[in-house]
Amino acid sequence: MPYRVLVTDDIDRDGVALLEAEPQLRVDEVPTLPPATLLERIGEYDAIIGRSATKISAELLRHATRLRVVGRAGVGVDNVAMDVATELGVAVINAPAGNTVAVAELFFGTTIGLLRQLGKAWESMRAGRWDRGALMGAELKGKTLGIVGLGRIGGEVAVRAHAFGMELVAYDPYVADARFGALRVRRAASLDDLLDEADIVTVHTPLTDETQGMIGRRELARLRAGAIVCNLARGGIVDDAALQAALEAGHLKGAVLDVFAAEPLAADHPLRHAPNVVLTPHVGANTAEAQRNVAVDVCAAVRDALLRGELSRSMNVAAAAGGWGELQPAMLVARRAAAVARAILADMGVRAVQRLTVRCGSAVAGGQQLLLSAAALGAVEGVVEHDRLNLINARALAEARGLELTAGESGTLAPSAIEVSLRGAMQELTVAGAAPNEGAPRLTRIGAFHVDVNPRQSLIVLTNRDVPGVIGRVGTLLGDAGVNIAEYHQARLAQGGEALAVISVDGKVDASVRQRLCELPDVQGASVVRFRGE
Repeated sequence: MPYRVLVTDDIDRDGVALLEAEPQLRVDEVPTLPPATLLERIGEYDAIIGRSATKISAELLRHATRLRVVGRAGVGVDNVAMDVATELGVAVINAPAGNTVAVAELFFGTTIGLLRQLGKAWESMRAGRWDRGALMGAELKGKTLGIVGLGRIGGEVAVRAHAFGMELVAYDPYVADARFGALRVRRAASLDDLLDEADIVTVHTPLTDETQGMIGRRELARLRAGAIVCNLARGGIVDDAALQAALEAGHLKGAVLDVFAAEPLAADHPLRHAPNVVLTPHVGANTAEAQRNVAVDVCAAVRDALLRGELSRSMNVAAAAGGWGELQPAMLVARRAAAVARAILADMGVRAVQRLTVRCGSAVAGGQQLLLSAAALGAVEGVVEHDRLNLINARALAEARGLELTAGESGTLAPSAIEVSLRGAMQELTVAGAAPNEGAPRLTRIGAFHVDVNPRQSLIVLTNRDVPGVIGRVGTLLGDAGVNIAEYHQARLAQGGEALAVISVDGKVDASVRQRLCELPDVQGASVVRFRGE
């Protein structure tokens, strides 16, 4: 049955065409729907793609029993109930890069318009006047531009500001020094330091609890008299009331606003009458090029998420320094190592796992949060009841069951190694593996035993005494049961002592086969792990 995709809010046709070209996707393109109508229809769809006009509320998500992906053709996702989407395992994908140039260009267009009084000049000419003497302007050259947020858009602003001969200083505690250096921008140690020296301040950050009201009455007062404040990011980052007061008091020379705390801006809002402001109705991304870019980006990402399980663009999957594709083998090892450890501990009588720890080598350390998510998924699969259990919600569900999760890099492990430890009441088991650049992923250690096996389809893990004949009896039993052996690896700590066998088999091993294995002479225990997704 094809996946159904609902496209709304006037998504550019170039993006929609990518979806329609896939025979496994059925696309319904509709205008922006009233909330009640959307609530009635959303249960039919596997994905929804829209812009800011469609609100993806908690109620809507809980009605969307088939929904796997929400696509937002734009940067912000403040119209999406992210916490509920994550809880339900619904990927939320945006298009953060498509409108970068459009917003950067709008910043310069509106700021130059403010400095050169282009609005007043246009109005005077329309009225038949020639007010040349009253329209004295100012230049960008030589002014200090303070950029709050040196991400994609802030970086594009910086590149263009150099061409105008501006001095650049930026504040962004989440960006490395190397990016500041590459962009030739001086780093401000704090927001206050930036405000103390900037002639023009522009904000390019997301709206979060941390940035809400970031520039308020106190911050505006720190600016030198005659400064300009620009907000083309998200309404609420700059306090609208405080900004209006600073403008009316004459402390600021002007302001540029494309976004507002409440949109659309009320017809009688005081900012509409504040002195020396340029107001635009949230048009930062409103260029033909930007709308095409974000539509193509988000539609391609939604397509890949549905058809190939590609979640690298999902905002609610832990970010990774490495590429999604390169981390797939390591994620497979982490997920299956956790599943093996959980199954063995369960057969030892440990029902509640209390702690999960992931340690990884240097080659995969950049993806340790994704590896932790994969390990959490392996630890809770088959244990929790959830229709959409996946990488998005596995960690939240694991933590809800009281599982403590930690991850870190280890200098003692090989570069491509992953080690997963599960601890229950008085019992802990570590399963390790490797995800080399070339070759199949392997499990390399279970507890104290060194093994070498590809964790495919089903694994049988046997503990037995190291005596002659055990391997033959196990092979005969499995053959009689119609279970085909793909790999058989026997490990021991000492001759004649305890041994461990890891057997990769095709197909399903039912409970009766496991029971008969446990009854074989010199076999002390048997755990069967059937990996999900195969």
